[in-house]
Amino acid sequence: MTRRYWNINLEEMMEAGVHFGHGTSKWNPRMAPYISSKRKGIHIINLIRTARFLSEACNLVFDAASRGKQFLIVGTKNKAADSVARAAIRARCHYVNNKWLGGMLTNWYTTETILHKFRDLRTEQKIERLNRLPKRDSAMLKRQLSHLQTYLGGIKYMMGLPDIVIIVDQQEEYTALRECIILGIPTICLIDTNCDPDLADISIPANDDAIASIRLILNKLVFAICEGRSSYIRNT
Repeated sequence: MTRRYWNINLEEMMEAGVHFGHGTSKWNPRMAPYISSKRKGIHIINLIRTARFLSEACNLVFDAASRGKQFLIVGTKNKAADSVARAAIRARCHYVNNKWLGGMLTNWYTTETILHKFRDLRTEQKIERLNRLPKRDSAMLKRQLSHLQTYLGGIKYMMGLPDIVIIVDQQEEYTALRECIILGIPTICLIDTNCDPDLADISIPANDDAIASIRLILNKLVFAICEGRSSYIRNT
């Protein structure tokens, strides 16, 4: 795996609040190696460990992107949703930032069938075919289209299972993580002090509640993906 410099700055991470964990009463003992201290009832994350694993994750996604691999970014809670969409669009990745529908990956045949229907409905809307239907039928199909856009809009062009899944908040997205584990899809997971660091392929210890923290981690990963995609284009 190519090792590169990703300008991961400890001061920048501190300013974003990456080091603030959960309260000391809400922690997973397996996170002990990633915690440096306690302060006013909360655990403080060891940012040196964060920098190490974030750098490893950036190396991984750079190498994957430079080989044309596809990524899925998952983060459905309110504090993550906007950052996930922005990061994914910037790096031309697929994303889920609303509700994770159980079986989205493990029952891929069904998901693929629904996505085909979604794309067909979008095409019919663009050519204004829906408006030529009886009002009742048109309204029903438009409601379906709106529903599909809400939950599957970020993966509408995903033609197969992703090669790597990036997950914001292990606790919130446990179903998605479990599906990846079942299918053997490599995962990069942002984990707070209440998480299990052994579940993902690369776990990045960081504050998963602060928007600035989430955005910083995603920006570093997205930059690495974009660099990898540029390398892929140059070499093809």
